[in-house]
Amino acid sequence: MVKIAQNIQVAYEAETNYGDPPNGTLLHLGLLDTFDPRAVEMNITPVPSIGQSTDAFHARGPLAVTLPLKVACQGDGWKAILGRAIGGTDLDGAGHAATKSPIKLTNSVDSLSLLAKEDDGSTTGFTLVGGVVPNEVTLNADYTTGGYITLEANCTAQFTQDDADGNFSGFYSDNYSSTPFPAAITDQPLLPSNLDVSIGTAAATNHFNVHSDSHTQGYLEVGERYVRVFDGVTGTDGIDDGVGTNGVIDIASVNITSLAGTIDGDGSWTTSSITGGTVPAVNLLKGVYKTGVARDIFAVTNMTSIFPNLKTVALKITNNNTPIPGITNSTWLQHHKIARGKADVTLDISMTAENEDFYTMYKDGTTIPLIRLDFGASVGSIALTNGTITAFSRPISPGGEIVDTMTIKFRGAGDYKDFSAYAISADWTL
Repeated sequence: MVKIAQNIQVAYEAETNYGDPPNGTLLHLGLLDTFDPRAVEMNITPVPSIGQSTDAFHARGPLAVTLPLKVACQGDGWKAILGRAIGGTDLDGAGHAATKSPIKLTNSVDSLSLLAKEDDGSTTGFTLVGGVVPNEVTLNADYTTGGYITLEANCTAQFTQDDADGNFSGFYSDNYSSTPFPAAITDQPLLPSNLDVSIGTAAATNHFNVHSDSHTQGYLEVGERYVRVFDGVTGTDGIDDGVGTNGVIDIASVNITSLAGTIDGDGSWTTSSITGGTVPAVNLLKGVYKTGVARDIFAVTNMTSIFPNLKTVALKITNNNTPIPGITNSTWLQHHKIARGKADVTLDISMTAENEDFYTMYKDGTTIPLIRLDFGASVGSIALTNGTITAFSRPISPGGEIVDTMTIKFRGAGDYKDFSAYAISADWTL
């Protein structure tokens, strides 16, 4: 029978250790647009020989597996990939919670296993890809075509293996033959109309003042969904359990006044000088803030503003991951391990030109405090903090509207440790 793409479905599960498929509960990845679990490069090096018309020998190098992937934003699969491009962070940083959230960029990789199933009605086959790590991820919404919002990811993988019934042996010794393959997702994929892009262009003036009275090394981490409170006494694990729930405050539905009161609750912290106390706490600028001395943490008030008449939106995270070759199960692999590189977070936008506001911001080098991509309460949102417009164009042609195209790059807020990790923050869990 002729193979057709519509017979392919893909499921995923999170790996505890890189390249270690857990053979647990599978989750459906959603509607596929592009998927190639057999993008394998052998790295064959020719060994030339004088007097031969072709290379006399071939030396085999490390096996390199890449995984081009594009899916409709349907269900949670796209969030699992995008979230891991940001990085999975234990919510409290001290082991109190097993749930990870992409609340900030991390310096370590977080991998998935993908199980592809091909069923043409008469035969079934499986391909298992382990150690899948997103390197470059692009979220695309095109308001002009009416298509779905899509997520395109260029991933590396440790190894890929095929088996007729899912009972793998050899490199991966995982038996999926009795693991239920999840049913296809029936929810409608997200449309561009499901995405609201709001922007805070005014300078952040509303704030609350916080001081860690008993913790001279104390600091706060402010993300899109969570604020984490640290006393600093034991480094990055020194979270203050006396604040919130094990040092974690969910700010999804609280304002600045309520947040300040929660932080002030255990007596080791003082909050004061609250202005704009009814401003939602989610509008705080995302970052890491040193609190050994009293300091203000600011919030944007005008997040009801939107980009006018959007044409396209593309959010890109480029992690510049570095492969580390090595031997695994006596097989020489290009992606034996993966080291995470510098992350670049950019937002490309095209929209109807209505005024000179954004061109003026580009020309003057003005910082955009906060941009939010909101998919709705049941899906989640992404916050982008302290953006600089790095490119702007406005081509003019007869007979059509004038369209602005710009690129914005983000760097986070705060003044302590890896505050730039909050250039991007999402509010869902992994």
